[in-house]
Amino acid sequence: MEAITLERPVELPESNKMLTFQEFVEWVGEGTHAELEDGKVIQMSPASRKHQHLFGWLYSILRYYTRHFAVGELLPAPFSVRLRETEQVREPDILFVKSENLARIGETYVDGAPDLVIEIISPESIDRDRGRKFVEYEAETIPEYWLIDPIREQAEFYRLGDDSRYHQALPDAEGIFHSQSVPGFWLRVAGMWEDPLPDELDVLRELGVIS
Repeated sequence: MEAITLERPVELPESNKMLTFQEFVEWVGEGTHAELEDGKVIQMSPASRKHQHLFGWLYSILRYYTRHFAVGELLPAPFSVRLRETEQVREPDILFVKSENLARIGETYVDGAPDLVIEIISPESIDRDRGRKFVEYEAETIPEYWLIDPIREQAEFYRLGDDSRYHQALPDAEGIFHSQSVPGFWLRVAGMWEDPLPDELDVLRELGVIS
């Protein structure tokens, strides 16, 4: 991975200015929520309360699980992914990289495919998450993609098949989804729509993280 010197973020580039990856990394600063699509900077809209509650709950569970079992590194937004196949820069809500692939993680971005990306859909992102990002993540051969829609209370889990295409992976008969990218991790899908959300400690006990 080439070394890139970060500078303080500048004002948003002019609307007609096309940025290279190098220029984007130099422009973006810590805490900036933005993506690079076809050379254009796309700033992320503020997230809703429901989005943030679900994001925090899911990130908390995955963070303690991945650290406890030492299976890799979990990173929340804002942290970029450089997609080599399509030359885009995306910022998933949550991403995970297995221990054997940690060399892909730089100071400010993942260079190439994480092992899992999670997008929590908001009204302004639905077309992008289901459309362009789906195609881009598939082209980058990211093994697992979770699309979680808290508004419609729907969760879709996709795995990359032998044909290099995403195929939906369904929960089992008990409504539990078992991840392949995060070894041993499983999720009771209906719990994501409960209000309030299930207690994190109870979930971590079920997962064997705490007793």
